[in-house]
Amino acid sequence: MLKIYLAEDQVMIAQALKTLLELEDDLKVIGTATDGKQALKDIIALKPDIALLDIEMPSLTGLEVATQLKLLAIPVKVIILTTFAREEYFAQAIKAEISGYLLKDSPSDDLIQAIRTVTNGQTVYESRLVKGMFDKSKCPLNKRELQILNVMKEFSNTKQIAQVVFLAEGTVRNYISAILSKTGTSSRLEAVLLAKENRWI
Repeated sequence: MLKIYLAEDQVMIAQALKTLLELEDDLKVIGTATDGKQALKDIIALKPDIALLDIEMPSLTGLEVATQLKLLAIPVKVIILTTFAREEYFAQAIKAEISGYLLKDSPSDDLIQAIRTVTNGQTVYESRLVKGMFDKSKCPLNKRELQILNVMKEFSNTKQIAQVVFLAEGTVRNYISAILSKTGTSSRLEAVLLAKENRWI
Protein backbone atom coordinates (compact mmCIF):
# COMPACT_ATOMS: atom_id res chain seq x y z
CA MET A 1 0.00 0.00 0.00
CA LEU A 2 1.45 3.36 -1.05
CA LYS A 3 0.91 6.16 1.46
CA ILE A 4 0.08 9.51 -0.14
CA TYR A 5 -0.07 13.00 1.30
CA LEU A 6 -2.09 15.61 -0.58
CA ALA A 7 -1.58 19.37 -0.31
CA GLU A 8 -4.11 21.42 -2.29
CA ASP A 9 -5.63 24.74 -1.24
CA GLN A 10 -8.84 24.31 -3.25
CA VAL A 11 -11.00 22.07 -1.09
CA MET A 12 -13.21 20.71 -3.87
CA ILE A 13 -10.19 19.72 -5.97
CA ALA A 14 -8.56 18.12 -2.92
CA GLN A 15 -11.68 16.06 -2.21
CA ALA A 16 -11.95 14.96 -5.84
CA LEU A 17 -8.29 13.94 -5.93
CA LYS A 18 -8.57 12.03 -2.65
CA THR A 19 -11.60 10.12 -3.97
CA LEU A 20 -9.84 9.38 -7.26
CA LEU A 21 -6.69 8.08 -5.57
CA GLU A 22 -8.52 5.88 -3.09
CA LEU A 23 -10.36 4.10 -5.90
CA GLU A 24 -7.03 2.32 -6.44
CA ASP A 25 -6.46 -0.72 -4.24
CA ASP A 26 -2.79 0.06 -3.63
CA LEU A 27 -3.10 3.80 -2.81
CA LYS A 28 -4.10 5.41 0.49
CA VAL A 29 -4.28 9.13 1.30
CA ILE A 30 -2.95 9.45 4.85
CA GLY A 31 -3.27 13.23 5.19
CA THR A 32 -4.26 16.46 3.50
CA ALA A 33 -3.55 20.17 3.92
CA THR A 34 -4.68 23.42 2.36
CA ASP A 35 -1.50 25.37 3.17
CA GLY A 36 2.18 24.66 2.69
CA LYS A 37 3.32 25.16 6.28
CA GLN A 38 0.90 22.51 7.55
CA ALA A 39 1.84 20.21 4.68
CA LEU A 40 5.55 20.41 5.53
CA LYS A 41 4.88 19.67 9.19
CA ASP A 42 2.60 16.72 8.37
CA ILE A 43 4.91 15.18 5.77
CA ILE A 44 7.81 15.19 8.23
CA ALA A 45 5.60 13.55 10.88
CA LEU A 46 3.59 11.10 8.77
CA LYS A 47 6.38 9.97 6.42
CA PRO A 48 4.27 9.29 3.30
CA ASP A 49 5.75 7.54 0.27
CA ILE A 50 4.44 10.24 -2.09
CA ALA A 51 3.63 13.91 -1.52
CA LEU A 52 1.32 15.52 -4.09
CA LEU A 53 1.81 19.28 -3.83
CA ASP A 54 0.03 22.19 -5.45
CA ILE A 55 2.30 25.17 -6.12
CA GLU A 56 0.36 28.26 -5.06
CA MET A 57 -0.74 27.69 -1.45
CA PRO A 58 -0.85 29.92 1.63
CA SER A 59 2.17 30.06 4.01
CA LEU A 60 4.55 28.09 1.77
CA THR A 61 4.28 27.23 -1.90
CA GLY A 62 4.54 23.63 -3.01
CA LEU A 63 7.97 24.42 -4.44
CA GLU A 64 9.12 25.84 -1.11
CA VAL A 65 7.84 22.71 0.65
CA ALA A 66 9.71 20.52 -1.84
CA THR A 67 12.90 22.51 -1.31
CA GLN A 68 12.63 22.17 2.48
CA LEU A 69 12.02 18.43 2.20
CA LYS A 70 15.17 18.13 0.08
CA LEU A 71 17.25 20.16 2.55
CA LEU A 72 15.97 18.05 5.46
CA ALA A 73 16.65 14.84 3.50
CA ILE A 74 13.10 13.59 4.07
CA PRO A 75 12.70 10.33 2.08
CA VAL A 76 9.51 11.20 0.20
CA LYS A 77 8.87 11.33 -3.54
CA VAL A 78 7.39 14.72 -4.46
CA ILE A 79 5.00 15.21 -7.37
CA ILE A 80 4.00 18.78 -8.20
CA LEU A 81 0.42 18.95 -9.48
CA THR A 82 -0.45 22.42 -10.73
CA THR A 83 -2.46 24.48 -13.18
CA PHE A 84 0.61 26.59 -13.98
CA ALA A 85 2.63 25.67 -17.09
CA ARG A 86 5.34 28.19 -16.26
CA GLU A 87 8.91 27.43 -17.19
CA GLU A 88 10.28 29.28 -14.15
CA TYR A 89 8.23 27.08 -11.82
CA PHE A 90 9.39 23.96 -13.64
CA ALA A 91 13.03 25.10 -13.40
CA GLN A 92 12.63 25.57 -9.63
CA ALA A 93 11.06 22.13 -9.36
CA ILE A 94 14.00 20.54 -11.18
CA LYS A 95 16.38 22.32 -8.79
CA ALA A 96 14.45 20.88 -5.84
CA GLU A 97 14.88 17.42 -7.44
CA ILE A 98 11.18 16.63 -7.44
CA SER A 99 10.16 13.26 -8.86
CA GLY A 100 7.20 14.44 -10.93
CA TYR A 101 5.62 17.58 -12.37
CA LEU A 102 2.13 17.28 -13.86
CA LEU A 103 -0.51 19.76 -14.92
CA LYS A 104 -4.01 19.47 -13.48
CA ASP A 105 -5.51 19.17 -16.94
CA SER A 106 -3.64 15.90 -17.47
CA PRO A 107 -5.80 12.74 -17.65
CA SER A 108 -6.41 11.14 -14.25
CA ASP A 109 -4.79 7.92 -15.48
CA ASP A 110 -1.56 9.88 -16.00
CA LEU A 111 -1.50 10.86 -12.33
CA ILE A 112 -2.04 7.28 -11.16
CA GLN A 113 0.67 6.04 -13.51
CA ALA A 114 3.02 8.82 -12.40
CA ILE A 115 2.65 7.81 -8.75
CA ARG A 116 3.62 4.23 -9.54
CA THR A 117 6.45 5.34 -11.81
CA VAL A 118 8.13 7.63 -9.28
CA THR A 119 7.80 4.94 -6.62
CA ASN A 120 10.11 2.85 -8.80
CA GLY A 121 12.74 5.58 -8.76
CA GLN A 122 11.93 7.18 -12.09
CA THR A 123 10.84 10.72 -12.86
CA VAL A 124 7.74 11.96 -14.69
CA TYR A 125 7.70 15.47 -16.12
CA GLU A 126 5.06 17.16 -18.25
CA SER A 127 6.48 16.92 -21.77
CA ARG A 128 5.20 20.37 -22.77
CA LEU A 129 7.35 21.93 -20.07
CA VAL A 130 10.41 19.84 -20.76
CA LYS A 131 10.41 20.83 -24.41
CA GLY A 132 9.61 24.46 -23.65
CA MET A 133 12.13 25.19 -20.92
CA PHE A 134 15.25 25.01 -23.01
CA ASP A 135 17.01 28.09 -24.15
CA LYS A 136 19.43 25.28 -25.05
CA SER A 137 22.24 26.78 -23.03
CA LYS A 138 21.07 25.53 -19.64
CA CYS A 139 21.69 21.90 -18.93
CA PRO A 140 18.87 20.33 -16.87
CA LEU A 141 21.01 17.37 -15.74
CA ASN A 142 22.90 16.96 -12.49
CA LYS A 143 26.55 15.93 -12.23
CA ARG A 144 25.91 12.17 -12.01
CA GLU A 145 23.44 12.22 -14.93
CA LEU A 146 26.00 14.07 -17.06
CA GLN A 147 28.62 11.48 -16.13
CA ILE A 148 26.36 8.65 -17.26
CA LEU A 149 25.37 10.53 -20.42
CA ASN A 150 29.05 10.97 -21.22
CA VAL A 151 29.62 7.23 -20.89
CA MET A 152 26.59 6.62 -23.11
CA LYS A 153 28.59 8.19 -25.97
CA GLU A 154 30.77 5.06 -25.96
CA PHE A 155 28.48 2.36 -24.60
CA SER A 156 24.77 1.74 -25.18
CA ASN A 157 24.57 -1.41 -23.05
CA THR A 158 23.34 -0.78 -19.49
CA LYS A 159 25.65 -3.42 -18.02
CA GLN A 160 28.71 -1.83 -19.61
CA ILE A 161 27.70 1.65 -18.43
CA ALA A 162 27.15 0.32 -14.89
CA GLN A 163 30.65 -1.21 -14.87
CA VAL A 164 32.26 2.05 -15.98
CA VAL A 165 30.51 4.23 -13.38
CA PHE A 166 30.56 1.58 -10.60
CA LEU A 167 26.81 1.51 -10.05
CA ALA A 168 24.17 -1.23 -10.07
CA GLU A 169 22.41 -1.79 -13.40
CA GLY A 170 19.03 -0.87 -11.88
CA THR A 171 20.45 2.41 -10.59
CA VAL A 172 21.86 3.20 -14.02
CA ARG A 173 18.51 2.46 -15.65
CA ASN A 174 16.85 4.92 -13.24
CA TYR A 175 19.42 7.59 -14.10
CA ILE A 176 18.90 7.02 -17.83
CA SER A 177 15.12 7.33 -17.37
CA ALA A 178 15.71 10.64 -15.58
CA ILE A 179 18.00 11.82 -18.39
CA LEU A 180 15.39 11.06 -21.04
CA SER A 181 12.63 12.69 -19.00
CA LYS A 182 14.59 15.87 -18.20
CA THR A 183 15.79 16.33 -21.77
CA GLY A 184 12.47 15.45 -23.39
CA THR A 185 14.17 12.82 -25.56
CA SER A 186 12.83 9.36 -26.41
CA SER A 187 16.04 7.36 -26.79
CA ARG A 188 19.59 7.19 -25.46
CA LEU A 189 21.00 8.17 -28.85
CA GLU A 190 18.71 11.20 -29.06
CA ALA A 191 19.80 12.30 -25.56
CA VAL A 192 23.49 11.99 -26.48
CA LEU A 193 23.00 13.94 -29.72
CA LEU A 194 21.11 16.70 -27.89
CA ALA A 195 23.87 16.92 -25.26
CA LYS A 196 26.56 17.14 -27.92
CA GLU A 197 24.60 19.78 -29.84
CA ASN A 198 24.36 21.94 -26.72
CA ARG A 199 27.92 21.16 -25.57
CA TRP A 200 26.86 19.64 -22.27
CA ILE A 201 29.30 16.79 -22.91
